[in-house]
Amino acid sequence: MASVTASSISFSSFSSSLKKNQVSQLKAVSVPFGGKSFKPVPLRFRVACAAKPETVDKVCEIVRKQLALPADSAITGESKFASLGADSLDTVEIVMGLEEEFGISVEEESAQSITTVQEAADMIEKLKEKK
Repeated sequence: MASVTASSISFSSFSSSLKKNQVSQLKAVSVPFGGKSFKPVPLRFRVACAAKPETVDKVCEIVRKQLALPADSAITGESKFASLGADSLDTVEIVMGLEEEFGISVEEESAQSITTVQEAADMIEKLKEKK
């Protein structure tokens, strides 16, 4: 197993002509290794607002109910439906339960992309905003 040790890391601010909705305080990182310096290209970050905790809790309740899981089963935002024992039909039923509970309508494409409790809660928040 190879290991790499950095002897120094330096940060420096840079600015460029920024457009609307761009981040202004990006940092450039220079990391020297063995006499050579590597400057990675700055990454673009997408900022997404997480769903409200009460929305996540409600989704957890609905998932627990639809999958007939015990009340003490550990379900969090990171819980994957498949890991909880859900198949594709169960996922459809979960989405239908979410639509009924939150008074929303989920498009089929969106429903197929939901794999975790957090994704479901985030989708609900977005759909509620559009109302």
